[in-house]
Amino acid sequence: MMSTVIAALPIIILIWLMTKRDPLPSYIALPAMALLTGFLQLVYFRADWQLVAANSLAGGLSVATPISIIAGAILLNRLLAISGAEATIKSWLESISSNPVAQLMIIGWAFAFMIEGASGFGTPAAIAAPLLVGLGFAPLKVVVFTLILNSVPVSFGAVGTPTWFGFSSLNLVPEQILAISQWTALCHVVAAMVIVPIALRFVLSAEVIRRNGIYIYLSIFSCVLPYWWIAQWNYEFPSLLGGAIGLVLSVVFAKFNIGLSTADKQITHSVNISCKTLLIALSPLLLLMIVLLLTRIQQLGIKDWLNNDSAWLAADLSFAQVQLSAALIISLQDIFATGVSWSYKTLYVPAIIPFVLVVAVCLPLLKMNAKQVKQMCNETAQRIALPCVSLLGALIMVNFMMLGEHNAPIFYMAQSFAQLSGENWTLFAAFLGALGTFFSGSATVSNLTFAGIQYSIAQQVGLPTTLILALQSVGAAMGNMVCISNIIAVASIVGLNNQEGVVIKKTVLPMLIYAAIIGIFSYVFF
Repeated sequence: MMSTVIAALPIIILIWLMTKRDPLPSYIALPAMALLTGFLQLVYFRADWQLVAANSLAGGLSVATPISIIAGAILLNRLLAISGAEATIKSWLESISSNPVAQLMIIGWAFAFMIEGASGFGTPAAIAAPLLVGLGFAPLKVVVFTLILNSVPVSFGAVGTPTWFGFSSLNLVPEQILAISQWTALCHVVAAMVIVPIALRFVLSAEVIRRNGIYIYLSIFSCVLPYWWIAQWNYEFPSLLGGAIGLVLSVVFAKFNIGLSTADKQITHSVNISCKTLLIALSPLLLLMIVLLLTRIQQLGIKDWLNNDSAWLAADLSFAQVQLSAALIISLQDIFATGVSWSYKTLYVPAIIPFVLVVAVCLPLLKMNAKQVKQMCNETAQRIALPCVSLLGALIMVNFMMLGEHNAPIFYMAQSFAQLSGENWTLFAAFLGALGTFFSGSATVSNLTFAGIQYSIAQQVGLPTTLILALQSVGAAMGNMVCISNIIAVASIVGLNNQEGVVIKKTVLPMLIYAAIIGIFSYVFF
């Protein structure tokens, strides 16, 4: 018990620091808690100092992945804003429907659902949030809204990576992975019926939601029903295809005012936008989606090429082996002779491809001059400075929390959860998945980290392993709501600074409701 309390101490302090009346900004709180976690590893958990140093370096270098994605997303956002494309897209969206419910569901739900299926890595919220802010919604409300909704599709995000790769360490047969996929999709569908209206409530009044309830559920079903059906026979495309179908249907329903209240139409000035003008304005987003699809669909072969880790150049540094692969993957192996490694997939991480590539291609198309390009780059650099410090602290803390295998702080917490719950583990399994995402910022990493523990618990207490692993996957997805790195990313893109604690306060309750829904559903169903 003492080890569990000590293990949880940095998390408890971190939550308090970021949610108290005068919250500490994340760029101070997170590095401070990283130092505390490292100190506890050395003093209480008796970790080898070289291992702590190696994980500190690996965690610090790992910031390259999220910060490059954030920078790329901000760069694209600034391109759209400065070029005037965002204003054109805003006018077009208003022409589809001036109803705020339709705008939120089309962009924050269906469009983000599809983008998650293609890319993951927090890309959906990063793209949807600035579009919604451009339509006049308050930034803080938009951040909360998009984070809550970036949960249902996550288990099958990035062409199913959290499922087929997240459970790869268990060496499951395809039939077992498909069974996990089926349970996962069903749990998400059940939760979506409640969680989407809850997300809308952070932006709109209850009366507006009630008046437009038919459209809301038509939009929900248009995504989740194809999503569930595809998950019965495939675990790569449920989110991608479900989101695409849902986006088309949501636009059609809105265009013909199906299920929408006329009382909520806003007065807007009619603007005639030619097809050519609209296509040019949408070109960065359309090109982004095309590139994501081309680089994420396994069968096309590009994904394998971008992940080619065969050595091209290698050198022996005094503290590690450095290697550059044929696909420009940079890696450090055996840091400080501890076996700890780090790598950065230069071409596969959604930064240079697709964001920087899309921006470069669209500069002449959107007729950006040198002054505008300079402004775009300067604003991007300004927005990523403090998030970089925050993420640095978060990722080092994550590495420290997971250090030590069966003596790792996070393992003690997981073990305590299992001992307290026993055969009622179905009610709590999702929380462990959410905890993993809270730490790591990735549903895939959460599944990789806790799959073995979940599998072992299921066997010990006599529960179906595929169901418990599905709850792990669902929990990892819903953990996106409170994941600090995701919050920092989305908030920084819309220009919302030092509000991470405020956001967590707002998203933690929907996450708990989500967990309660799937926990009770699974418990009662069996």
